[in-house]
Parts: sequence; C-alpha cells; structure tokens
Amino acid sequence: MPQGSNSTSTVHLAVNASLASTAPGKPVSPSAAAGNVIHEGWVLKKRRKRMQGFARRYFTLYSSGLLCYSFEPGQPPRDQVLLTQAAISTAPGRKDIHVDSQHATFHIKCLSQEDFDKWMVAFRKILAQELPKSRRSSLARSATRSNLQFNRASMLVEEMGHTISDLEGALTAFQEEEQRRKRSSVRSKAEAHHHGKDHGVLGLFRKGHHHDSSHLGVPESSAESPSSSELLKRMTTALEQLKNQHSALNKTFHSYPTIDTSASGTVGSPLPSTAEEDDNVETPTGPGQKRMSAFSSHSDGSGVWYDAPEYDGPEEFLLDMTPPADENQDGNLFHTNSQLTDRTDTEAESSTGADTDSESDETAAESLTEELAVIHRRTSLPSGPVGDEGSLFAVLKKNVGKDLSKVALPVTFNEPLTMLQKAAEELEYYNLLSHAAQSQDPVERICYVAAFAVSTYANTKYRTGRKGFNPMLGETFEEIRMHFLAEKVCHNPVILAWHAEGEGWELYATSSGKTKFWGKSMEIIPQGTIHLKLGEEHFQWNRPSSFIRNLMMGTKYLEHVGKMVIKNTSRGDSCTLDFKEGGYWGPTNVVSGTVSSSSGEALANLEGKWDEQMARKLDSSHLHILWRITPFPKNAMQYYGFTAFGITLNEITPDLEGKLPPTDSRYRPDVRALENGDLETAEREKQRVEDLQRERRAQGRECSPRWFKQVGDEWIYKGGYWEQRQRGWTDIEPLW
Repeated sequence: MPQGSNSTSTVHLAVNASLASTAPGKPVSPSAAAGNVIHEGWVLKKRRKRMQGFARRYFTLYSSGLLCYSFEPGQPPRDQVLLTQAAISTAPGRKDIHVDSQHATFHIKCLSQEDFDKWMVAFRKILAQELPKSRRSSLARSATRSNLQFNRASMLVEEMGHTISDLEGALTAFQEEEQRRKRSSVRSKAEAHHHGKDHGVLGLFRKGHHHDSSHLGVPESSAESPSSSELLKRMTTALEQLKNQHSALNKTFHSYPTIDTSASGTVGSPLPSTAEEDDNVETPTGPGQKRMSAFSSHSDGSGVWYDAPEYDGPEEFLLDMTPPADENQDGNLFHTNSQLTDRTDTEAESSTGADTDSESDETAAESLTEELAVIHRRTSLPSGPVGDEGSLFAVLKKNVGKDLSKVALPVTFNEPLTMLQKAAEELEYYNLLSHAAQSQDPVERICYVAAFAVSTYANTKYRTGRKGFNPMLGETFEEIRMHFLAEKVCHNPVILAWHAEGEGWELYATSSGKTKFWGKSMEIIPQGTIHLKLGEEHFQWNRPSSFIRNLMMGTKYLEHVGKMVIKNTSRGDSCTLDFKEGGYWGPTNVVSGTVSSSSGEALANLEGKWDEQMARKLDSSHLHILWRITPFPKNAMQYYGFTAFGITLNEITPDLEGKLPPTDSRYRPDVRALENGDLETAEREKQRVEDLQRERRAQGRECSPRWFKQVGDEWIYKGGYWEQRQRGWTDIEPLW
C-alpha cells in the first residue's frame, strides 16, 4: 500500500533482500518451494490495476523464502516472489509492507498491528538465514564486520584519489599533445604508444585488452583522426564523473558513524541494523538528506552507473530517521517550553505602563530562559502494577444498576492518575486543532476536528481493568504543553471543568458521567458538552458510551459505541461519527463518519479506527490521513497500558518545580505511592485524604471552585490561574 497522504514523513524501515520473482501469471506450486510454512494468514493486497483498491488475499511464506498468495487457503497460488532479490520496505506503526522485486510488486496492508509484527518476524527469519559466500552482498550483515568494511571504504577513497590525480595528469598531457599535434603534421606511432602507456589509469577507457595503445582510449590513427575532439570530451566527462564519485563515497564514508543502528524496526527484530558500505543507503543525518550513490554521477544531467554491486543477500537498514511531525507532535511528548505558560502574565504586565517595565523585562527573560531549556521527560514509570487487581465482578454484582461513581473501590482498582489527569491525557493530539485552525477549507477544518474527537479515545486501547483516582473538591491539574487547566468543581455529583488553548484554538468542557453494571459488561456514560472555538467558529459535541466487556469471564476489552455529532454552530455544517460495535468475526473499533452541510448535503466521508487512525476518503483508492496514533511504548503493558504521553503526566519536571499550586494532582500522596509501587502506603494515604475531605465538609470549610464559574449548566474558566502562578501560591492551602 502506498505510504498514504500523510502530511509528514515517517520512520521508514527498509529491508533489502535478493528477491527473485517468477514471471507473473506463472507461479510455481507450493510443493516446489521445498520448505515448511513459516507464516500464513489473511491480509489486504492492493490490486494490480489502478483505482481498484485493496482485496482480501491469503498469503503464505515458506522457509525457502517463497512468498505466494491465493484467493482462499488451499487454492493454487495466483502469484509469488522468492525472497532473494527484492526490497521489503515498511513504516513502523502503519502496518503496510511493500515487497518490490524485478517482475512483481506486492503492496500489503495487515489487518492489525499484531499481524504486522508476526509477518515482519517471519520475514526476518528469512533474512537471518546464512547465505553462501558467493552470494553475500557488499553491505555488512553485522556489526562485527564494521572495522573491515570501514577499512575497505577508506582504501577505496584513497585509491580513487590517486586515480583522480593520475587522470588529471593524463588529461594535461593529452592537451599538451594536442597542441603539439597541431604544429606537427606527422607523429610516429611509437610516440603515441609511449604516451598512452605512460598515462594509462586503471583501464577505465580500455577498448581492448590486446592493444596497449588503446589503454586511454587513444586511437592508433594519426592526429588528424576525427575522433580526437570526441576523445578529449570523453576524458573531461570521465574526470568530472570520477570526482563526483570520489566526493560521494567520501561523504558516505564520513556519514556512517551518525547512523543509529539501535532503532532497527519493530518488535521482534532479530537482526542488527547497519549501513556501512551500501552504495545506495540514505543516511539519516538530518531532514532533507538525499540519497547518495558512490557509483553514480549526475554531472551531465543523467545518472551513469559503474560497477554497481548486485544485492544478492538479505540486509536491513534505516532509510529515514526523521520522526513524523504529526505523530510525534513536534517533540511535545518529550520536550516542552513555558511560552504559553508565561504568555498571559507577560502581556498583562506590558500593558500597565512604564512603572512595570522592569518587572516585565524580568518575566520575559524568565520566559525565554525556560523556553530554551530542554525538558527531558521520562519514558517509564517507577513501578508497574502491584498487588492483585481483585475481582471487579465481585464488587459490581453487589451494586447492580447503581451509579458506581458513588461506590468506594480498593486502591488496587486504581491507576496512578487522577480523573483530572486523564482529562488532559485525552488532549494528547492537540496539534490537530492547530491544523484545523490553519485550514482555509471549512470541510477540511471540520474533518480535522472530527479526527481530534476520535483521537481522544486512543489512550484507552489497553485500559480496561483500572480507573483513575477521584479528585478532591478544589483539586487542580495543569499541563503547560497545551495550556491546560482542570479543576473539580462539584463533589456530588462529581463534575470536572477544564480549559485548554493553543495556536488559534480554545477548548473547554464540563465533564461528568455515570456508570452502570449490566451483568456481563459495565457501561460508562459520559455527560457534558465539549466546546471548541476556532477563530469565529464554534464547534460542540457530546461523547458516546463506553463499555467494558467480559467482566465475568474471558479477556476484558473496552469499546466505544454510539453516535457522536460534531456541530458547527456558526456555519451550520456538522459531522456525524458512528462508533460501531465490534462483532465476533468482524473488525473492531471501527469509526465512520459523514460531513454534511447545513442543508444536509454530504460533503465528505471519514473512516478509520479510534485506536489506529482516521482518514478522509477522497475516492475508492485514495485517502487523506488526518490522524495516526503514536505507537505505544514497547513496555506499555508493564505500566498500566499508558501511552508515552500518559507516562509523563504525573511527573514533576524541572520547569514545574516550585510553580505548581499545592492543590495539583501531582502532589497527591496516594497517587504518588501507587506510582512507586507502595500499595500499603497508597491505601493508607487514600483513606487519609478522603477523611480530610469529610472533615472539611463537616466543619463547613469545604473548598469552593477557584478558577471556574458556573454559567447555566456549564462551568467556564474565569481566568487568573496563570497570573497567580507567576505571583506564587502562598494564599492557597493544601488539600492533603
């Protein structure tokens, strides 16, 4: 499958193999493969004709390297390739595999990430097979040969340098000889032979091995030969070509140490990823780095190849190390600055006049210092889940039909995040809102908004058995990456209010919900409306229900089911998203949508999955990828199923030290103890924190909302938090 219409580049994993293919339409029977089946299964294969899309086909890979497919298992193969002369390329996280050989090309799309990993492991089994020495490629197969390969490359550079010097001397002598020939009408054949022998260089222009006089391509005829000027032109062109070859190989040689061989592909890769002497390797030294060949020249506008080595062995190397901007959010997962944090206060102080110029300058300097500081965020939690999760069914069966938000659960049922932090976790892909704000097309704009609305569920892919801590009344949480602030504004019923903003957008919501137990499943019913402002346009939508299935027996899983209608109250257009319930045999987590005008006319169609990607369907064969999930950490299941973004939410980074209010969720002792794996302390602190809240309520000292005000049924941010953040939190008491 093509790489898709993603607006950014991705990490490309390319696996070069010698994949000889039989002619299309004449497949060999599987029995001729002379090997056992390594892997087989259903995948989507792109049809050969254009505009026909993908079709479901059954692929089989044999131990000999034969890859073939058929309409159904057991039927004769339709086509096949042999993994000995082709390129296998893919982009991690996309589930696309491209097998390109001399006679056939297979564009494969795996049905799930698990299938993709299995197929790649199977391919690497073929790649790991040791080939005869006569079939080894010039590319190194392991890091143990790196020194030898570097020595060979260095010698080749030196040899080509001598060749350039010799050829320049030959060209100078030839030009001098041309001048002498013009002054003299007769030159002996022996002298011509003498000059040709003295200045022969590596046989680059040898016409025949039995005539020494043709060593440099100098004709045996007299100087009046009509090919004299042509020969001069050939030598000049050859010299330029050799210079370019030398420069390219020299640059390639010096770029080898910058290749990061540690990021070699997907899970289960058994091979090292080295690129030491490849003639076509694209070194990932930075954005825009182009492919360079030591054996090609483009001095005359066309590529001329000399002695290009044949790739006849399995290899694996990285083509592009630049992370996709959309999927990595420009590094926001691991780097941040406080530009948004200090913006409000800087603007407010600058408007007060000359009396506050000094204070404004100090604030601006502090903001710039923090902006330049790179924040290295953690990639794992201090500890994974501890203790037995317990039987959720045993707790729920005592509360059938009740609102479970009022039921106290042991701390083992919690994950080390509060509900306020989980609200921030849903905004991981906030960069989509910036794309929507920058778009000039109203249809594309609402498509990006819809993609963001779907992306808020991506973090729940591996989260089924645990819930977030219930915040205390007045508890807050900030996240400076999207200028996010959340506060618990009501205890009974539990109501959370949050507000976030970025470049050209403002997002806010009043969030609450109910839960019901239905015997085999538990339903989570979100309540509250999400509002988005993009300039003068105002969007709003509600979230569908979520279900935790197989509570009694089997493997628990989470799915979101129902309709989500995103309305543009300013223009009247809307987008209806349908979160479909998964069947026993059919695909799961599917989301489809339609963008409609104010008159009900369909303007665009969307399709995808809430745990993978969302795309706008352009036609039967082309999609515009709006959003794609950032791959989960490899050890995600060891840390509550958190995303890389979720792992960082309870971390106090250096830019936050001394700036958080004492009501921030990061300071909760029970959450911190659970994160550190101290189950007893977490249980004890959870009880203590809840008792303190009951005591404040009994004494009439219950906290009131500080940063949000109620307007009808909505809670709206009233401002002041970020300004108070600059002044300090001396007047705010801790909650625990």
